[in-house]
Amino acid sequence: MNYVLSTSNLVKQYKSQKAVDDVSLHVEKGQIYGFIGRNGAGKTTFLKMVSGLAEPTAGEISLFGLSGGERKKMYPRIGTLIEQPGLYPRLTAYENLKLKCMCVGIKRDGYIESLLQTVGLENTGNKKVKAFSQGMKQRLGIAMALVGEPDLLLLDEPINGLDPQGMAEVRNIILDLRRDRNMTIMVSSHILEELSKIATAYGIIHQGRLIKEMNSEELAQACGEYIEIKTSSVDLVTPVLDRLGIRKFKVTDNGTIQIFERLDESGKINMELAKNNIEIRSITVINQSIEDYFLNLTGGAHNV
Repeated sequence: MNYVLSTSNLVKQYKSQKAVDDVSLHVEKGQIYGFIGRNGAGKTTFLKMVSGLAEPTAGEISLFGLSGGERKKMYPRIGTLIEQPGLYPRLTAYENLKLKCMCVGIKRDGYIESLLQTVGLENTGNKKVKAFSQGMKQRLGIAMALVGEPDLLLLDEPINGLDPQGMAEVRNIILDLRRDRNMTIMVSSHILEELSKIATAYGIIHQGRLIKEMNSEELAQACGEYIEIKTSSVDLVTPVLDRLGIRKFKVTDNGTIQIFERLDESGKINMELAKNNIEIRSITVINQSIEDYFLNLTGGAHNV
């Protein structure tokens, strides 16, 4: 498969600490890739290496199919908003964007106006950036990252510190960019519930290591409500489920089955298994939130 971005065994080490440790990650074209991790997990360091702001200690980065020194040719196709947007507070939104356009050689009529409209700042007029709300600054930062029409957009904690309205505004911009431009967007965040509203794929990083990659369907299945059966006779249970017409289930280990349909029929399923003399240790309806799932993967709340 061709990836817009992929890494292989990527490492960034500062003295004795590995900020990024052996990360192999894959982002497909058109995805909104949610990069999940607590503060200090290695998200920002990873994005800096991808965008050329930091050099890897070891490992490989591939951008649009090019790796090694060749990948640097692809940097103009990447837009970045990492940490804080670099804005001039005494200038207007238009003036900030004009400076960025001058730096990259863009002189198109109406170009800046279209960027302001994309991020909902077309009516800010002569208002200086120093008077902007945090949400307005973040939206202007996204506009700055869009200068040059990048194919890959890297956003580092773009909703951090925003109120609910600001979060919704940034969320809608990201969704519109994917829908209207088929842009590939990688969004890092520790706000899992908010990220789950937009992401189509996920990478979970913890203490510098990538511990899981999955798509939105797999996350929904892992976090949604399901019936969990624990038994020592998995091979006897599955034929019974087939006879009951239950198709959406999976065996997660030697003694656990998860069922993702007919969740109100756990009693009926239990009775049917009993009729077939199948020993069941427990049958439970589980409802796991995204937060619970993340905590389970990363070792629990004490590691927050």
